[in-house]
Amino acid sequence: MIKGHYLLICFSLFLALVMALMPLPLSTDIFRPDWVLLVLMYWSLALPHRVNIGWAWVTGLIIDLATGSPLGVNSLCYSICIYITVSNFQKIRNFSIWQQAVLVGLFLALYHLLQFWLNHFLLDIYFNPEYLWPALTGMFCWPWIFLLLRKYRRQFRIR
Repeated sequence: MIKGHYLLICFSLFLALVMALMPLPLSTDIFRPDWVLLVLMYWSLALPHRVNIGWAWVTGLIIDLATGSPLGVNSLCYSICIYITVSNFQKIRNFSIWQQAVLVGLFLALYHLLQFWLNHFLLDIYFNPEYLWPALTGMFCWPWIFLLLRKYRRQFRIR
């Protein structure tokens, strides 16, 4: 049954990847939450002994390959965010869902700033405040993602 649990976690990450790659109109694409990182953060809070930095690194490589970004940028950014999440999971779990949402918003802002910083050196891009919109929308999506994935985890008894 342990292998089945990993498949269920992989399935939720696959759905998040599909949502991240799904085309949106240009006017709303800048507001797209980072679905994959939000799902990774949930699983690293719920099951830190199963979903950790290794999962973040591999998932980041998949995102890099799927989006065509420089190889390793998302892996490093995901790994840093998940490292902070896993190393503080007991504290974060004790926060209310809205306090968690604010903290997740800060982690998402950290992710986007790290991603910008790495891309600035690799691709010579310049900062645009629109880069931080997904952190805000991800913060507002966190309570629903948290509740949905918690129901999913409990229904399938993922431990």
